Amino acid sequence: MASRLVSRLGPSFRAARNCVASSRAYATTVAGTRTTSTVRRTATKAPVAKPSSTVGRGNPDIIEDLPTTADEIDIPPEAFSAQPESVPSSSVLRQAESSAPSTSGTASFTPVDFAESASINGSTDPSTPDWSKSYFGLSSQPFPKEAADILLAPIDPMDVEIKPDGLIYLPEIKYRRVLNKAFGPGGWGLAPRSETNVGPKIVSREYALVCLGRLVGIARGEQEYFDPNGIPTATEACKSNALMRCCKDLGVASELWDPRFIREFKAKHCVEVFVEDTRTKRKKKLWRRKDQPAFEYPYKET
Repeated sequence: MASRLVSRLGPSFRAARNCVASSRAYATTVAGTRTTSTVRRTATKAPVAKPSSTVGRGNPDIIEDLPTTADEIDIPPEAFSAQPESVPSSSVLRQAESSAPSTSGTASFTPVDFAESASINGSTDPSTPDWSKSYFGLSSQPFPKEAADILLAPIDPMDVEIKPDGLIYLPEIKYRRVLNKAFGPGGWGLAPRSETNVGPKIVSREYALVCLGRLVGIARGEQEYFDPNGIPTATEACKSNALMRCCKDLGVASELWDPRFIREFKAKHCVEVFVEDTRTKRKKKLWRRKDQPAFEYPYKET
């Protein structure tokens, strides 16, 4: 039955069967080609290089014609044992400068810290004491009568000033004039006994008053400041304040600390007035001398 069906279909059936067979053969050939190509590519792949067992020598299995890092830089072992370079301190440099001979013909001056001032020139002579620590001459003997009369002389009311808050005082320059008259210019001086202490709002420093080579008083001066740029001015005012306090031990203007004198002076030479601040319109009472003019801007007397 099958042979009859094939014979009836004839040439057309044979052609179709041959086409199917050709397609199967072509697919088999392509598959075989892909397999062969894959196998060939796998076969020609370079083997994985083994890591080098020599430290610092690179990988000779991959690159053999270029220098490695170890070949380019060869550090000798003794370089690792070299001692680090030392920088001399400022004290060593100062000693070297002081020991070196001077070529200019004049002795070189090297600034000395305040704490080292006691050992300047290595002097231990009592006649040249270190005033930052010494009490040389304190209460050894009184000053001559001529100097004492000048120091203890009553103050002139015309020299006394009053602050707006009612505090009376003698200007600092008047103290210097009294000392210059009693001991002569150069016969007295202020020696610092501590470093300058700069706080958030105040500057202070301790000074010693030396007259005719003798210590006569020690006091700490202070001065307020409101701007860091004003610290140098406050430092100078601190010195003047210490001078006024030291002069109390010499009896200069001692009346300014006498309560009876203060009351009598204010009643005779001063007046307390009401003033108005023209900016805020607030009123308060301020002091001034009677022989001084009325308060000026921003205050106005009412």
